[in-house]
Amino acid sequence: MAERPLDLHGRPLGVLRLSLTARCNLACPYCCPDLEDPPDLLTLAERVALVEATVGLGVHTLRLTGGEPLLNRRLEELIAALQPLRRRDPGDPRGALREIALTSNGVLLGAERARQLKAAGLDRITLSLDGTDGASVARMAGLGSPAAGDAVLEKVLAAIRHAREAGFDPARGALKLNAVLTRSGNADQLLPLAALAREQGLELRLIEFMDVGNRNGWEPEQVLPANEMVARIGAAWPLEPVGRAPHGTAGRWRYRDRAADADASGADGGSHLAVVASITAPFCGDCNRLRITADGVAYSCLFAADGTDLKPWLRPDGDAARLEQALRRLWLQRRDRYSEERQMIRPGDGVATPSRPQAEMAYLGG
Repeated sequence: MAERPLDLHGRPLGVLRLSLTARCNLACPYCCPDLEDPPDLLTLAERVALVEATVGLGVHTLRLTGGEPLLNRRLEELIAALQPLRRRDPGDPRGALREIALTSNGVLLGAERARQLKAAGLDRITLSLDGTDGASVARMAGLGSPAAGDAVLEKVLAAIRHAREAGFDPARGALKLNAVLTRSGNADQLLPLAALAREQGLELRLIEFMDVGNRNGWEPEQVLPANEMVARIGAAWPLEPVGRAPHGTAGRWRYRDRAADADASGADGGSHLAVVASITAPFCGDCNRLRITADGVAYSCLFAADGTDLKPWLRPDGDAARLEQALRRLWLQRRDRYSEERQMIRPGDGVATPSRPQAEMAYLGG
């Protein structure tokens, strides 16, 4: 078995975030998705080849992203095609895929689609919701009216129900809720979102507004720091720290009023809160993520300016050995730690604005 590569900071490759489209049915201003996909999208077979090559280098978790991945009509077919990688023995020298996850805004997740995804072999779904009323949802989703926001909210709440009924159990971490918070956009939704997640039995993952891309109007003053979010929620429902798992993106907290019940049942879900603090508390030191866009460009960091086009190793006929070699070389040369290197101003003054162009979040899958 070939040795698994480590990057220049000694970090292994473990997670692949594979974007299936740059398009989205919403227009969230912190993401700024495209109206059209790039012209040269990867085929299903090429995506399978990419996943298999990265599994050979150490990837154990695949997260399917967008844009909005439910816009991809062959999503279930792709998940099903990857199942042989799931069935490999953990000690297989070719590597084995342990988990396939999906990030979605939930608007298109009807009951039948949820059942199809589960049947195809999807393990986890994380849905996104940035408010609990029509006005805040409309504002954060780039919609024109509170009525449009109400419609989206209704669909996402239904998607939570559909996913649960299809077998994505939040108590086992198979169904979670993401929310991006900004100072002027939806800071007033922090406690309502936490209350909703607790009511639904979901882990809420609060995400700081990030300086990804060049068109989302990011300003440091708009960042709602993770420690402030935790303090505000903890004042309403006391919390105790759980910590951040190795290579994880989220620091986790446990609600004290639910801790005993969770320990007794082994459940997770609504007993926990998570925060992704890539601005105020970066976690570059053990980041193990590789991102590949819908048209086959690999980025070794969410904040990267440049990527590596992998299509020369996929077309015209593809060469699995050369593809894996190219990916290995890419990872061995990886030195990214942008969030840790971002120039910090004095505590309390925020952070400096980015000084170089970056790829857009909709390409990189967030």
